[in-house]
Amino acid sequence: MARLRDPEGGCPWDLQQDFASIAPYTIEEAYEVADAIDRGDLPDLKDELGDLLLQVVFHARMAEEGGYFGFGDVVAAIRDKMLRRHPHVFTAQERAVAGDTRDGDMAVESAEAQTVAWEEHKRRERAARGDTDTSVLAGISRGLPEWQRAVKLQKRAATLGFDWPGPAPVIAKLHEEIEEVRAEFDAVAADPADAAARDRLEDELGDVLFVVANLTRHAKVDFGAALRRANAKFERRFRRMEQLAAAEGVELSSLPLEAQDAYWNRAKAEGL
Repeated sequence: MARLRDPEGGCPWDLQQDFASIAPYTIEEAYEVADAIDRGDLPDLKDELGDLLLQVVFHARMAEEGGYFGFGDVVAAIRDKMLRRHPHVFTAQERAVAGDTRDGDMAVESAEAQTVAWEEHKRRERAARGDTDTSVLAGISRGLPEWQRAVKLQKRAATLGFDWPGPAPVIAKLHEEIEEVRAEFDAVAADPADAAARDRLEDELGDVLFVVANLTRHAKVDFGAALRRANAKFERRFRRMEQLAAAEGVELSSLPLEAQDAYWNRAKAEGL
C-alpha cells in the first residue's frame, strides 16, 4: 500500500483516495464477507476477508501518511480493547498491558452476562474519554446501516426493561402501523401535491420498518441475513421467470401483470 500511495511511481487512483472516498468500499467489502458466509463459500470467504483486510491497511496507511497512527497502532488498539473487555478470560497482569488497573480476576456465567458486561466496559471507556452523554443509548454509531442501528437502539432500551414481553405484541403493533401506512397512502392518493401527507407517509413507513426490526430481534433472526435471503429468493425466481418466458418465445415486458405472475408461480412451484 505504501508503494501504491507513493507520489513517485504510485497508482494514480490510489493516490487520489482519502478516508471518505474509501469508506463506501470498506462497507461494501464487509457485506461481501457476509454474503460469502451466507453462501457457505469458504474459498470465497478467504478472498473476501483479504479484501476487507486491504481496506484496514488502506485506511491505516493514509493515517500514517498524516502522522496520526499506523497499522501497528490499529492492531495494538484492538488487542488492548479485547484484554480490557474480557476480564473473565485474561488475568489482571495480562490486562495491565492494556491499561486496565482493576485488581483480581473476574467471572462471567453466560453469553448474556458477557453482553451486559461488554456494554458496561464500553460505558466506562466513554466516561474515561470525557464523554458526558450518560444515556443508555450513548455510543451507538450513526454510521451504521439504519436497520442495524434500529436493532441496537432497541437492544439498549431493553437493558432497562423497555421492551415488549414477546413477539405477539410486536406483531400486533406491526398490524397497527400497517393500517396507519394505508391511511397515509390514501391521503397521498387524494392529493399527490400534499407535501405534508408525503412526509407522514415516510414517517409511518419508517415506523413499520422499525417494528419489523424489533420483530427480527425477538425472533433472534438477523435482519440483514433475513433480507439477503429474501433478495436471493426473489432473484432466483425472477431469473427463472425470464428463462421460462424466453423458452416459450415470450417477452416478459409485453405481458400484463397477471400473465407475468403466472410465470412467477411456475418458478415458485419448482421450489425456487
